[in-house]
Amino acid sequence: MRRRNIWLIIFTCTLTLGWPIHAQLPENDPLHRTQTPPSAAACTTDASSSCAEVAAKIPPLILGPSPMQENLRRLTDEIGGRVTGSPAMERAVQWATSAFRAAGVDVHTEKYQLPLTWSEGDTRLELLGEIKFPLRTVSLGWSPATPPGGIEANVVDISYGTPQDFTAAATQIKGAILLVHTDLGTTWADLFNEYFRPPEIIERATKAGAATILWEGARERHLLYRHTNTSDGQLEKIPQAIVAREDALRLSRTVLAYPGKIRVHFSTPNKIGPPIDQQNVVAEIPGYEKPDESVILGAHLDSWDLGTGALDNGCNAALVIEAARALKATGLHPRRTIRFILFSGEEQGLLGSWAYVKTHRAELDKIRAVIIFDSGMGRVTGYSLGGRADLAPAVREVLKPLDSWDVNRHTTDAQTGTDHFDFLIEGLPTLVANQEEANYLHNYHAASDTLDKVDIRELKLNTTIAALTAWGLADRPSPLGKRLSRAELETLMKETGLDQQMKSMGYWQDWEKGARGRHPDL
Repeated sequence: MRRRNIWLIIFTCTLTLGWPIHAQLPENDPLHRTQTPPSAAACTTDASSSCAEVAAKIPPLILGPSPMQENLRRLTDEIGGRVTGSPAMERAVQWATSAFRAAGVDVHTEKYQLPLTWSEGDTRLELLGEIKFPLRTVSLGWSPATPPGGIEANVVDISYGTPQDFTAAATQIKGAILLVHTDLGTTWADLFNEYFRPPEIIERATKAGAATILWEGARERHLLYRHTNTSDGQLEKIPQAIVAREDALRLSRTVLAYPGKIRVHFSTPNKIGPPIDQQNVVAEIPGYEKPDESVILGAHLDSWDLGTGALDNGCNAALVIEAARALKATGLHPRRTIRFILFSGEEQGLLGSWAYVKTHRAELDKIRAVIIFDSGMGRVTGYSLGGRADLAPAVREVLKPLDSWDVNRHTTDAQTGTDHFDFLIEGLPTLVANQEEANYLHNYHAASDTLDKVDIRELKLNTTIAALTAWGLADRPSPLGKRLSRAELETLMKETGLDQQMKSMGYWQDWEKGARGRHPDL
C-alpha cells in the first residue's frame, strides 16, 4: 500500500506543471494548492538562468521517478549507522561521491583530523544483591571506558542534578554511580534541554568525585538512543550511560525504598583509538558569471549507530545529492556557484563544518549563503535565519514560485545545533530549514531511526524547496546579505540568546579567545 501511494503522489505532482493527469488529494496538501503557474517575481532577467524556468523544471525532475529512494536505501540499509571515524563512515563517503558522480556533478573530498575514534564495548549494568531486574543500558557516545572489570558502587538518585540536589546528597556522592532524571522528550525545547542541562551536571559530578553517571532515558517503551555531551570531539570527563526510561524509574524507586543499600556493577569497555583523518564530501555546479562566489547547500552525512541514521540525517544527505542532480539536469547555470557539502563529525561537535570554515577562512567573504537541512523529513515551513531579519525579504522573494506551498514562514532565532553554526559566528547569512516535527523526536538518535520512518513523498517536496532556495540565492543579482562584523555578531548573540546557548554547549570560551568564529579584530 505504501508503494502504491508513492507512485500516485509522483503522478499527481505533475499537476504543478499543468500536465493532464488528475487525482484527488487532501485539502491540506501543498501540491493540491499549487494550481497557478509559478510566479516570475523572484527571477532574474537573464533567460539562460531564470529562476522561473528552474521553478518549472525542478518539480518533474524531483517529484517524478528518481534515484533518491534507492540512494537512501543503500545508505541506511546497506551501510547503516555511520559514526565518524568508523569503517561505515568511510563507506558512506564512498556512497556520496559515487552518487554525485552518477548525477554528473563534479565532486571531491576534503580531509580534517578527528581527535580520536570511538566505538562501544559490551555495556552492562547489573543489580547486586537480592533484588534483580534487567537494566537496559547503552553507553553515551564518546564516553571513556570503565576500568578493567568495571565499577561496583552504590547508586545515588541525584534527581535532576541541580546544585540543591548535589548539596542534599553531598555525603553519598564520592565514588558513587549517580542516577539523573530527565523529562520525557516530546518537543523541540525538550530536545535542546537534553544538551543544555548535562554539562553543568557533569561538572558537579566530576568535582564531587562521582564514579559515573546514568541518565534516565527521555523516551518511553524501553527505546534506547545515543548522543554525546562533548563539543570538541574529545572524550567525556567520566563514564556515562543512558538507561531505558522504565528501567531507570524502577531503579529509582528501588533506591528510594532502600536508601544507601542498592549497589550495581557497571561496565562499558569502550574502544578508543588515535586521531584519524576524516572527510567532508564537496560537490559543485559552477556559476557562469561569479564562479568565485558561492551558495552552500549542506547536511551532515554521519549518524549514530543504534539505528541506521535515516531521519538523522540520511534523508537530508540524500536530499542534497538529489537537489544537485535535479539542478544539473535542468541544463541551466546559476550566476554564482552552488556548492553541495555533506559534512562528517556533526554529532561530535560540528567538527566537519568547523574544519571546513577554518580551511576556507580566506574565502568566507565570497560565501553568500549557507543552507542546512537537519531535522528529518518533516514538512518545511520556512527557514531559521540566524537572527537576521534583514535576510527575510530576499528569501521570501526566492521562494515566491512556491507561495501556495506555505514555505515562507521564516523565523529570526539563532541556534547552535547544526552545521550552519560556524558559518553563522563568522558573520555569514545562514538558513536552517524549519520543519514540522513529524516523527523526528521520538526516533532521534534511537534504535528506531530506520528507513521505514522516512516519508519519501515529504522528502521529495523538501528537496524541491531546497533546490529552488539554493538556485534562487545563487542566481539573484545581488548577494543575500552582508557579512556581519564581530561587534554586530556580539549584538546578535545577546538579542537572540545565542551567547547563552554557546556557554551551555561549551563553545563560548573558544569564541572569547578568537579560536572559533569571527576574529576579534574584524
